Amino acid sequence: MRITQRHKLTFHTGFIIVFLSMLLLAPTPVIAEGPSSAEYGVVLNLSGKQRMLTQKMSKEILLIALDVDKQKNLTNLTKTSALFDKTLKGLRDGSKELRLPPTSSGRILRQLDKIDAIWTDFYPVVKQILDSKTVTNEQVALVARINLPLLKQMNKAVGLYEKDAKKGGLKAAPGLAATINLAGKQRMLTQKMSKEFLLVAYGHEREDNKLALLETYSLFERTLKGLLDGDDTLGLPGTDPQHIRDQLSVVNRLWTQFKPIVEYGSDYKTKEILTGKIEVLAKTNLPLLREMNKAVGMYEKEAAKSP
Repeated sequence: MRITQRHKLTFHTGFIIVFLSMLLLAPTPVIAEGPSSAEYGVVLNLSGKQRMLTQKMSKEILLIALDVDKQKNLTNLTKTSALFDKTLKGLRDGSKELRLPPTSSGRILRQLDKIDAIWTDFYPVVKQILDSKTVTNEQVALVARINLPLLKQMNKAVGLYEKDAKKGGLKAAPGLAATINLAGKQRMLTQKMSKEFLLVAYGHEREDNKLALLETYSLFERTLKGLLDGDDTLGLPGTDPQHIRDQLSVVNRLWTQFKPIVEYGSDYKTKEILTGKIEVLAKTNLPLLREMNKAVGMYEKEAAKSP
């Protein structure tokens, strides 16, 4: 059978029509909408918690260096560093255990790469300390130098997650995204001021750390007031749910007990921090952290209620 040019054209035209028909009839692929409001609450909570863990590890290292509850702080350091490592992987790849969805945003993944690069320098120092059960002057200096870049890059990641949350699952409640971010940051500040106090006690760059301590506890105090009653500069709308306000009042009571310790540490008149003061800080910083963490969990639940 001889196929003419006209037959070829008819065949090709028919094929194209059939192909286009199949495309039109094919089911439309479902495009992922991104994390839900509940998932964004978890992401903002746990990425924010990572900031705190950078400071908690540093604080625990300094307590070991100062020989305060050494075995307890070695155990705590093991848990804290392992949790940071697991959560960092979970933020990238997702984690059913942590209830984290995987990160799909290219810019956030690039930011997580920067955090990974610093963590690969920081984590081996932690492991060396855990293996030797001692902390050298060189390790204190290294931790003091590296912990802040790790914190800053982690904080940038939280800011990127917050922006995505405002455009995505929490776009109906952008004030709540900012609130979860800054409430989570308060946890970090409890540990950062404790670390700075202990660096002063250790004698590492004492005057610089006194100034940093003053700035940190001043920010904690301002943010606590802003969480309760609002702060336009910080982007905080204030808190309405009474059960969260009650929890923030618990935090405030603990803060009034903790503040005199850090005030003493930052005072220019303080030449040397006595062991008794270090022990008081070691015991009182964790209740403040725990109660602040409860407040963050309450805000996370509020996020889950958002449409």
